[in-house]
This record gives sequence, structure tokens and C-alpha cells, in this order.
Amino acid sequence: MVIQIPEKLKSFFNNKWAVFVASMWVQSCSGIGYLFGSISPVIKSTMGYNQRQVSMLGVAKDLGDAIGFIAGSLCEILPIWSVLLIGVVQNFIGYGLVGLIVVGALPALPLWVLCILIFVGTNGETYFNTGALVSCVQNFPKSRGPVVGILKGFAGLSGAILTQIYAMMNFPNQASLIFMVAVCPTVIISALMFIVRPVGGHKQFRQSDNSSFLFTYSICLVLAAYLLTVLVLEDLVSLNQTLIIILTVILIVLILLPIAIPIMLVFFSQPRPTTEESLLLDPQKQEAGKMGQDENEVIFSEVEDEKASDVDSLPASERHKRIAHLQAKLFQAAAEGAVRVKRRKGPRRGEDFTLLQALVKADFWLIFISLVLASGSGLTVIDNLGQMCQSLGYSNTHIFVSMISIFNFLGRIAGGYFSENIIRHYAYPRPVAMAVVQVIMAIALFFYAMGWPGAIYVVSVLIGLGYGAHWAIVPAAVSELFGLKSFGSLYNFLTLASPAGSLIFSGVIASGIYDYQAKKQHQMLDPIGRVEEAESLTCNGTICYSITCGIMSGLCAISVVLSLIVVHRTKRVYTQLYANPQT
Repeated sequence: MVIQIPEKLKSFFNNKWAVFVASMWVQSCSGIGYLFGSISPVIKSTMGYNQRQVSMLGVAKDLGDAIGFIAGSLCEILPIWSVLLIGVVQNFIGYGLVGLIVVGALPALPLWVLCILIFVGTNGETYFNTGALVSCVQNFPKSRGPVVGILKGFAGLSGAILTQIYAMMNFPNQASLIFMVAVCPTVIISALMFIVRPVGGHKQFRQSDNSSFLFTYSICLVLAAYLLTVLVLEDLVSLNQTLIIILTVILIVLILLPIAIPIMLVFFSQPRPTTEESLLLDPQKQEAGKMGQDENEVIFSEVEDEKASDVDSLPASERHKRIAHLQAKLFQAAAEGAVRVKRRKGPRRGEDFTLLQALVKADFWLIFISLVLASGSGLTVIDNLGQMCQSLGYSNTHIFVSMISIFNFLGRIAGGYFSENIIRHYAYPRPVAMAVVQVIMAIALFFYAMGWPGAIYVVSVLIGLGYGAHWAIVPAAVSELFGLKSFGSLYNFLTLASPAGSLIFSGVIASGIYDYQAKKQHQMLDPIGRVEEAESLTCNGTICYSITCGIMSGLCAISVVLSLIVVHRTKRVYTQLYANPQT
């Protein structure tokens, strides 16, 4: 038994579920940008900044959170631990120096320096996200939806988790939160960075994987319900420090609970290998196969090489015979000079693309533009939710902010789960799930635009669900259509969609309409014309954001059409990937 312990430990650290749980913990402390709303008032009061200067810091934060090209590219050439290490160093230096400046340990520096520091610190989370996602998508190639949904869900919850831990620590001043943002992710991710990596998870398939995912989903639901309860309780009742500590300890236990899965698999169960995922070729074998095929493979054009519908309807064995027969005839015709064979220029959908190869494909841009319209609208609501609540007369705006965060988490979990069921049970393209959530978002925004009762609750719940679901569905779909080889680069390009949409919808449309309505209301109250500066005016009533929501509802409807076009174009690809009787 003693001799087996080192082998068991080795198996434990090489188990794909251990990597997945470690990645969940990495994501639990990687949502640094979500805490900017809590640390910006400290920076504003200490440094004497006005709201415009704080907004510039917010822009630096958004850019740092969105620009992940370097992280995605490095994942292709460096081991995952080194990618995570770069993120740790950036996070620690960026926010560590900001904390030292705020407490006066370092002299006050110009605003542009703080913008750079916050950009660098927040950009560290792109390395955390990319390292965790790339590792787990490669380890679970047949369960990409659930894996991406759960990991992105924990990233969305990380702000609430870190806030609760900060409340437990009971630091004497708010500036300590900045140091916690610098230190907490550094310590946790440094401890886990050698565990998070690809471990050939496609060779470790078990029938119990479905039960393990079900257990993980259960923990996620309990965690979301628990956090929502704690947030409401802390808002309604004044809790003493002892109770806060107990609540936080329970939260930490819930986060640690998934480690039971790899422990049970490695130490308390007999391995029962199955060949289901061994059907996925090793990368080395795939490359060797491609080398052998490149000389003789007959390739039609991207449209011509997709099988006709009558061939798709044949049984698998007959279909393969028919294709082989057609290829043989084409080989013979090509040899006789009767036809000119058109060689393939680059990969086809479902194979491995580089970012540059994906950027010339219509499917990739349809997904990206659809994401800009829908996800950008969702982020606009999230960024403006506080002012939307205030314009309707609600004083406890943070309740709605917390609510949309929780449903953002649930949307990511549900998006991964339901999109996976769609492709598994019906072999239907995953982007159809994106179209469904975009319809839901369009309805929610239209509901608010009409000024119907309870609109702010409808928007908080449905926009949270819809926005979150996008970030479970889209990365998984892109990995299926454009491969895993450059998934890090592809994913980080897609993350530009939300801030790009928000920059237009929030920075131009929403703010412009709000300022116009605020000025108009002030002129009605002050007909003499003594109008204050626009930035000091406030708008009241549904009119402040109803026009904006109406416009974004229409944009979401357009995104539905774009997503359905992708569905139509990729039907055969998903049929080939998931309708095979062997899978």
C-alpha cells in the first residue's frame, strides 16, 4: 500500500479532473476587473481625482481585460505554467504598485502612470483565463460546452468571492482591498500553476464523467444560491464579524468541494478505460496522417468537398464507400488529364486554423459581429445598471448589480450545459443556442424600452443569463469549427467583441441619450436657462434608457439572424462531428 502511494499521487496530479478543479480555483480569483467598482472610490478619494479621471482608469481596466493576443499566442509556444507565471507577475506588480501609491508608500504619480499600472495588473487575468481554458478544453475535447461554461462561470463569480473574503479579513481601511487583489491571486495561482496543463485528457474518458459533471453543476447551483442569500442577508441585516467569518468559511468549503471528484477517481475507484474518446487521434498521429495524405489527397473547394444531402442520408458504411468510389474516379480522371484537381488552400471547418486563417473565413466574422451586437449590448446594461436603477428611483443599486452578477454566472453554467445537450442529442450546430439567448436578450431589452412594470428585474435576470451564456457557447463553438491548436489566440480575439460593442453602445449611444434627456428635464425645471454642465445633471424616469434599450433590442434581433446564418452554414460540420454512430 505504501509503495502505491507515490504512483497514486502521480496519477492524481496527471488526472484531467484534478486539472479541471485546479482551473476552477484559478478562475475563482482571476476576475480582477470585477472589483474595479470597489477599489475606484478609494483611488478617487485618495488621489483627488474627478469622475472623468476615474473613467480613464476604467478604460485602462477594460483594455487590460480585453487585450489577450499575447497570452493566446504564448500558449502555443510556451508551457502553461509559464503563461500563468507571466499573469501572476503582471497582476502583482500592477496592483501592488497602485496599492503602494494609494497608501502613500510611494510618491503620487501622474494619472497616465496609474492607467498603465491598472492596465498591466488587469491584463494579468487574460493569462489566467487563457491558461485555464486552453488546458481544460484540450483535456475535455468531447465536453467543451460544460467545461467552458463552468470555468467562465467561476471567473464571473470571482468578484463576489474575493469581496466576501475581504469582508472576513476585516481590514482597517478600504485601501487594503487593492493589496488583496495583488496578493490573493498571486498566492493561489502560484500554488496551482504546475497542475493546470494539458494531460492527455482524451485518453482518460470514463463513464462516470457525466456523473462528475452533474456533481459539479450541483455545486455551482448551490454556490450561486448561497452567494445570493449571503449578499441579500448582508444588505438587510447588520452581521457581526463572527457570523461573517462563518459564512465565508462555508463559501470556501463549497469552492473546495469539487476536489472530491479526482480524489474518488484516483484513490477509491478501479480504472475502467473505454475507447470512446480514444477515437480522437493523438496530435502526433494526426500530423503523421496529414503528412501521408498531403501528397495524394484530392481536395475540392470548401463548398464542393462537403457531401450532398443524399449522401448524408446514407448509412455510415455506405457513405464511406460512396465517397471512396468518387475519390477513386477523380484520381483516375486527374491522372488522365481529364480534370484539373483543385488543391486545398488551408484547413476546412472542423480542422485546426491559425488566427490569420480564421480571419479570412466568413463564419468567424459572422460569429464575431453577432457577439459584438449581443454581448456588447449586455455589457452596456451591466456597466450602466447602477444609473438605470437610480433613474427609476431605486436606492439600493448594489442589490441589482449583485443579482446580475449571479445570473451572469448561472447563464454561463446553463449555456454550456444546454448547448452541449443540443449537439449531443441532435447533432445540431452549437450556435443555435447563441441565437436562442439573443432572442431572450432582445425580449428583455424590449420589455425595458416599453417601460412595463418590473422592467429592471426582468433586465437584471435575463440580460445576466444571456450575456453569461454567450461566454460558454461561443468559445466552445469556435474550438469546434476552428480547432484547438490556436484556441488561445482565437478566444482572445473574440473577447474584443464585448468592449468594442460597449464602446459604441455605452460610450456613444447610451451616454449621449442620457445627457440629452437630463438636459431636457433640467430645462423644463429651469426655463430661465441656467443649465449646469452636462456631467453634473441627472436623468429620472424610464426615458433615460428606454430608447437605448429599444435600439439594443433591435441590434440583438440582427445578431439572431447572423447566428442563424452560422447555424445554416455549419450544419454539415456538426453532423460530421457528432452524428457518427460510434460517438
